[in-house]
Amino acid sequence: MKNVAVLFCCMGNICRSPTAEVVFRAKVIEAGLGDFITIDSVGTHDYHIGDTPDLRTQKAAMQRGYDMSMLRGRQVEVADFSRFDYVLAMDNANMSILNRMCPQDYRDRLGMFLQYAPNYQGNEVPDPYYGGDRGFENVLDMVEDAAAGLLLHIKQNHFQVI
Repeated sequence: MKNVAVLFCCMGNICRSPTAEVVFRAKVIEAGLGDFITIDSVGTHDYHIGDTPDLRTQKAAMQRGYDMSMLRGRQVEVADFSRFDYVLAMDNANMSILNRMCPQDYRDRLGMFLQYAPNYQGNEVPDPYYGGDRGFENVLDMVEDAAAGLLLHIKQNHFQVI
């Protein structure tokens, strides 16, 4: 089986993309595919390189059983486009930055994470950073839905497991 690599991207890599990373990793491990799917997250900006995820994000995630305390922020780099099969943006602004950075040969790897969410309209996961606690819960709801859809897509398109 060929490994598949997935990269989640938001602005600072402290709220949405690390949430997607830990939620998707949990679903992948639960499906028995942890040895075959590589998962990481990045930010388009350099605001939080080396920082742990936002404490509100960590708290909301921990309440659902996701521990992200080991994650550290990093900024996307051009080499990521060749290393990852899926480079998934959380919103249109970050997708625009990824499009500008991405070498032409890897454009087919870019996508919006929420395109895999069967229960949500639209394509953006809203940034909860300046909102209240409900924003972090809302992000988790959207991410859990999109993560399940992404895993189903990868299983159907890369593995003989459904």
